[in-house]
Amino acid sequence: MAAHLPAMPPETLEEAAAAARACTRCGPALPLGPRPVFRVSPTARLLIIGQAPGTKVHASGIPWNDPSGDRLRSWLQLEREDFYDASRIAIVSAGLCYPGRMPRGGDAPPRPECAPLWHPRLIDPMREIRLRLLVGTYAIRSVLGRPAAAALGQTVQGFAEPLSRGLFPLPHPSWRTRSWAAQRPWFEAEVLPALRDAVRAALVG
Repeated sequence: MAAHLPAMPPETLEEAAAAARACTRCGPALPLGPRPVFRVSPTARLLIIGQAPGTKVHASGIPWNDPSGDRLRSWLQLEREDFYDASRIAIVSAGLCYPGRMPRGGDAPPRPECAPLWHPRLIDPMREIRLRLLVGTYAIRSVLGRPAAAALGQTVQGFAEPLSRGLFPLPHPSWRTRSWAAQRPWFEAEVLPALRDAVRAALVG
């Protein structure tokens, strides 16, 4: 009769984070090599799911440490000190490493292996998360299963339904978004005030 082995204790968030930081799964496909960039905490209330690090974030190891991050912080009306308070705000993108460039320019999509491998291990243990920001089409797609780029405006304008489930879809805050937002005045008039209210509510207490 086979002996019963004791059950292994569940993986802790700290163990998952250490494993993610050591991950080399996509290494051969990454032009700058693996450097997972993320922040997790068991006490975080707000989770920001972006697309993937750019070259500046890869170099610094600090998520959203670039002009897109400056624009995102202005949308949220958060100072850098508050934004990088890992005890309150977690950051786990659809791809943890810089994925490289597309042949015709622009960053490549996040590696498809990344979110299925690491999101359950890094996000599920963060039990205090009240609100998840889905920043950019790849982040939205990784959670909601949509949209194509053409449907981004419809998804963002219809934020109320996912917000009822603790999700808030947003465009990526790149320089291109200035033109996108200028053509959609409802973004600044309706979406940003609701976003700021939702973020404040998530971080209170």
